[in-house]
Amino acid sequence: MKLIIKLLIAAAIANAAWRVGSAYLSHYRFKDAVEQLTQYRGERSDDQLRARILELASQYDIPIDEDQLTVRHDERNHTTVDTSYSRQLELFPGFKYPWEFTIHVDTYVAT
Repeated sequence: MKLIIKLLIAAAIANAAWRVGSAYLSHYRFKDAVEQLTQYRGERSDDQLRARILELASQYDIPIDEDQLTVRHDERNHTTVDTSYSRQLELFPGFKYPWEFTIHVDTYVAT
């Protein structure tokens, strides 16, 4: 009986770790894609960059709305992207926890 309880606890912890790890993997892949996009933005305007970032968010299953996304660019080829979002992660069966993620990308355009 004790073995079954220990196995159930281990399975619940492994499940929670898998769900959190998967969410962070998507987050970091998305952030890396945004960094590459801003570094090699070329002649894209801020609006074009914003649209492409929203496409990337959809591709990586990141729940970002357009009003949550800030893109700034100055005359020195400096680009800043800021956003944040929340995901409901089901850590244990029947227990969902809101997990906050923030992204701050600060790059200079490669010329």
